[in-house]
Amino acid sequence: MRIGVFKFASCDGCQIAFFDISDKLLDLGFQIDYFVEAQSTNRFDEFDISFVEGSISTPEQENLIKKIREKSKKLITIGACADSGGIQSIRNFMDFKEVLSSVYPNPDYIKSLEKSKPVSDYVNVDLEIRGCPINPHQLYEVVVSLHLGKTPFLPEYPLCLECKRKGNPCVLVLGKPCLGSVIKAGCGALCPSFNAGCYGCYGPVEKPNLDSLEEIFRERGFGDLYEKILTSFNGYNRVYRERYEKG
Repeated sequence: MRIGVFKFASCDGCQIAFFDISDKLLDLGFQIDYFVEAQSTNRFDEFDISFVEGSISTPEQENLIKKIREKSKKLITIGACADSGGIQSIRNFMDFKEVLSSVYPNPDYIKSLEKSKPVSDYVNVDLEIRGCPINPHQLYEVVVSLHLGKTPFLPEYPLCLECKRKGNPCVLVLGKPCLGSVIKAGCGALCPSFNAGCYGCYGPVEKPNLDSLEEIFRERGFGDLYEKILTSFNGYNRVYRERYEKG
């Protein structure tokens, strides 16, 4: 199985998960042909699986992701940037020219798309691995499952179920803003286990009850639910985006 690992606009954090499972991949005989983060010699040819980290934020990236799609039997996005636009998608809800001029003294030199978008806005994506960063165990589950020809198991249920399994008291009830009821599980309820609220690293479940959670946020004085979501990791996820655009 020939693998390519690619990076676009991101912090590189999700690629690091490959280092965590590298010994296991070698034992299984996988061949990583392209991975700039990890090796000096890379070959851009045909790939059985291409893993893509990062959002699409420049015209060059838009062209490259289309070339990667053409070369790949399967294309899998890894992490919130590739799946949902990432932190950098905050600019999608602001005036782009104002953002550009406030950051760069000479914005005319910057060649950037007005919006930072998920990979799926440009090409077909076969599978998303959620997280900021992703869970190495989930990455290994995906690679091995595809190698064996079976469907990978990735949690589709809310984070609240992980808290229940660990016996965590509900931090929302205890007075902490928490998105756990509308967010996919996968992190092991890391933040609530330390009495902190969930900020939504793994992105929304398929049909989140945002109306109910928004009401709770208002009642408890946590502020606007959309402000919390849109300044977080998955602000341009299609579920949030559709709801936000409807007003």
